[in-house]
Amino acid sequence: MEKFVESLFYASRWLLAPIYMGLSLALVLLGIKFFQEVFHFFPLILTSSEADLVLVVLSLIDLSLVGGLLVMVMFSGYENFISQIDLDENTDKLSWLGKLDASSLKQKVAASIVAISSIHLLKMFMKAEEIDNDKLMWYVIIHMTFVVSAIGMAYVDKMNKH
Repeated sequence: MEKFVESLFYASRWLLAPIYMGLSLALVLLGIKFFQEVFHFFPLILTSSEADLVLVVLSLIDLSLVGGLLVMVMFSGYENFISQIDLDENTDKLSWLGKLDASSLKQKVAASIVAISSIHLLKMFMKAEEIDNDKLMWYVIIHMTFVVSAIGMAYVDKMNKH
């Protein structure tokens, strides 16, 4: 009976596979949104201000960071919790594939969240004259919470390795 339960537990890791597949669909949606932003702004490029262009570029960078985060979580989550990804020798392989454990993935996710939050904060500062000071203060507080959390997680992981 114990062997059956353990086998069932071990096999249940495959329940995560559809979740990672769903993340790949979210990546497709991000790609669609990215190009929607590009095509929406392209006809306005000659009449837009430099600040508007910078805001659009920051939005595109933001979408690409979220996309990279999705790829990291999909691949490393699959490799850490389901099965190793076996690629042919001739296949172009990501250098970090197979090297991200749950701890380093957590640090990379935290760093990505800080980067994404930084871009959002920069976008808010670029249109600061339109935003209440109270709202700006809360954006900074929330961003600093992400920064402190990322530093705290990195510190705890460093302490656990010693």
